[in-house]
Amino acid sequence: MNRIDRVTAMLIQLQSRRVVKAQDLADRFTVSLRTIYRDIRTLEEAGVPIVGEAGIGYSLMEGYRLPPVMFTLEEATAFLTAEKLIEKMTDDAVAESYRSALYKVKAVLKTTEKDYLEKIDQHIEVLNNPYLPVNNKTTNHIPIILRSITDQSVLSIQYFANHSQQETERHVEPLGIFYSFNHWHLIGYCQLRNDYRDFRLDRIRNIFRTNKSYSKTHPPLQNFLKTLAKEKEVHEVVIDVPRDIMKYFGEQKYYNGFISEKEFTDHCEMIFLTGSLEGFSRWYMMFGDRGHILSPPELKVMVRTHLENLQKNLK
Repeated sequence: MNRIDRVTAMLIQLQSRRVVKAQDLADRFTVSLRTIYRDIRTLEEAGVPIVGEAGIGYSLMEGYRLPPVMFTLEEATAFLTAEKLIEKMTDDAVAESYRSALYKVKAVLKTTEKDYLEKIDQHIEVLNNPYLPVNNKTTNHIPIILRSITDQSVLSIQYFANHSQQETERHVEPLGIFYSFNHWHLIGYCQLRNDYRDFRLDRIRNIFRTNKSYSKTHPPLQNFLKTLAKEKEVHEVVIDVPRDIMKYFGEQKYYNGFISEKEFTDHCEMIFLTGSLEGFSRWYMMFGDRGHILSPPELKVMVRTHLENLQKNLK
């Protein structure tokens, strides 16, 4: 970051909080305290009314704030809540960009509203699902992909395919990105396979925009995902389980396609739509000793086969 951008960002941060410590500024911009002091003097010489107290920090005189946009307190709180989600669910580049944008939002708030956000910030948190793999968010792929979409430039990626356990180099015409089950995905036209492919971002080892552009018109991401869902074979599963074991299902039932349930006195009839009877059969075995498969018949065959194989392995 050059000095002009840093000084401008410092001014925005000063307007986003009642008091900002010099060390906090130095940590954010990865510079020395001496550099921060010099930049503060630059702002003062430009006419910015900065009040500094030793051991406390810097603040701006009340009433000095950027004029262009005003946000309501509810809107600012929504931005703060979104920041918690973005920190957990996007890569570092997007998280840092959003954090910088939030400083600009806070900069136009009144002092009492800034105090409110600082206080409420300690009471909002987003936790990772302990039952899902930890999402590796140290990559910065998302901004590169989005820029490639707007420029219609071909992406070069080194991709690790989980099914083959091999790494390949692909040239991809990006269609869009989406978030599902704790991971970001890139949908793009793979020039190697001559077809659309789904690439998980955490399996992309390296990525960069090439000088090659593409002119092919691709369908909108939303339309592509709808078509993909329709083409995927889906099976309806109906099971009957005692009500007292349903509390142990947790979110796992949604991952296995839970749709609806019909409750009775001591049991419950549950309906699922799943794209993999094989996967569902293995999940069902965790509680199958207390459940009943009502349909489809082939699911019963699968579970029976698993049990027979298990019995052989226990001999």
